Amino acid sequence: MNENDENGPSTRLTRAKAAAQTDGPADAIKKPLPTKRTTTAANGARRAALGDVSNVNKVDSAGAKDGKKALAGKSGLASKATVKTGGIQKPSRANSTRKLGSRDANIKKPGSQKRPVTKAKDDKSQSEEPPLKKPNTQQKGLDVVDDQPVAQTSIKEVVEEVVHDLDTEDLDDPLMAAEYVVEIFDYLKDLELVTMPNHQYMEHQPDLEWKMRGILVDWLIEVHTRFRLLPETLFLAVNIIDRFLSAEIVSLDRLQLVGVTAMFIASKYEEVLSPHVANFSHVADETFSDKEILDAERHVLSILEYNMSFPNPMNFLRRISKADNYDIQTRTLGKYLMEISLLDHRFMSYPQSHIAAAAMYLARLILERGPWDATLAHYAGYTEKEIDPVFRLMIDYLHRPVSHEAFFKKYASKKFLKGEFTISPICLCFTNLSC
Repeated sequence: MNENDENGPSTRLTRAKAAAQTDGPADAIKKPLPTKRTTTAANGARRAALGDVSNVNKVDSAGAKDGKKALAGKSGLASKATVKTGGIQKPSRANSTRKLGSRDANIKKPGSQKRPVTKAKDDKSQSEEPPLKKPNTQQKGLDVVDDQPVAQTSIKEVVEEVVHDLDTEDLDDPLMAAEYVVEIFDYLKDLELVTMPNHQYMEHQPDLEWKMRGILVDWLIEVHTRFRLLPETLFLAVNIIDRFLSAEIVSLDRLQLVGVTAMFIASKYEEVLSPHVANFSHVADETFSDKEILDAERHVLSILEYNMSFPNPMNFLRRISKADNYDIQTRTLGKYLMEISLLDHRFMSYPQSHIAAAAMYLARLILERGPWDATLAHYAGYTEKEIDPVFRLMIDYLHRPVSHEAFFKKYASKKFLKGEFTISPICLCFTNLSC
C-alpha cells in the first residue's frame, strides 16, 4: 500500500501522517484528545469521578460531524451533570442516606443504651417512696430505745457544754499564766483547807470574846487604810491573828500587840515597801515598843511554823470577776461584802473561795447583773445552792445596825465610789430579798 496515495480506503494513516507532520502546541494538544475521550467514554465511572469539563467541550467541537463522536459527547455531558453535583465534594444526601441506612440497622449509637436505663430509674424513683430518716440523736447526747429518744448526758455534762473558756484569750500574756491557771487554783483550794483556823478557838480563850475580836479587826482596817496597803495584806493579817489565837492563849492586854504584829508580818510578806516597825508602834499610841513588836513577830512566826501560804480571797474574787467581764462596780461591791467575813466570826468555818463566790453572787444580785450562769459557777467553783449559806450570813450582817465605823467609813470614801455601794445597795438588798 502506497502511503502517498490519497484515494486509499483508510484515512487513519493519512490523518496520523498529517498529525505527525503538523507543528505547534495547539495541534499537539488535539492529538491525544480523541483517544482520551473514547477511553473515558468506555470507562464512564472513572470519567464521572474526574469531572473534566474542558475535555467535554473539545469533544463537542471536534466531533460534530461524527455520529459516534456525538454520542460520546452526550455521554460526557451526562457524566458532567453527575460530577457537577458531587465532584470533589462529599456524596449527596440521597446516596449517603442509602449507604448509612444499612449501617444504622446494625450499629447503635452510644446514647441509645443509656436512655432506656434512665427512664427505668425515673419510673422506679417515682413509684418508690424515699425511706424515712431517723433523727440523729447521737449528736444531741440522746440514745434511742424502742424508737424513743432517751437522755444520755448528765447535768454536769450539759453545764460543761455552755461554759465559755475564758483562759484561751490570755495565752499570749505570760503574766496571766493561762497554761497553769487551772492547776494553780486547784492547789489554792486544797491549801485553804490547811490554813483555816479553828472557828471555835474562843472557847479556850478565857479573857477574850468574839466582840473584842471584831473591835480589833475594825481598828486594823483603819490602820490598813491609813498606810494604804494592799487588800491582800489585810486578809493575811486577820488570818495570822486567828491561826495564832487557835494555838495560843492570849490575855486581853496583849490582844492589840498580836494585831499590830500580824499586820507588820503581813505587810512584809505582801507589800513591795512595807512600813517601818516604828510606824506600827506609833499607830498603837506607843503602847508597845519596837522591841516588843519584833519579839512578838518571832514568837508568832514560830507558832505558825513560818507558814504564810494563805490562799487570799482576793485571788478568787479576781478569778470570778474575769467571768463577770471585770465589771468595776461589781468587784468593788464584792470587796465590801467580802470584808464582812473579817469582822464576823461566823464566816471562819467557810473556805476563802466560798466567801469570794458568795460576795460576787450577792454583788451581782444587788446590781442586777443577771443570773448566776454556768460560766460564773465554773470559775467560782460553787453553784447557787452551795453559795446560799454564806449568802444568808452576809444578808444577816447587813441587816444589823452599823457596829464597825472604820469599815463603814472606808467604803464611804472617794476611792471606793463614795459609799455608792454601802448604803444604797444594802437598801436594795432588803427590798429585793425581803430580808
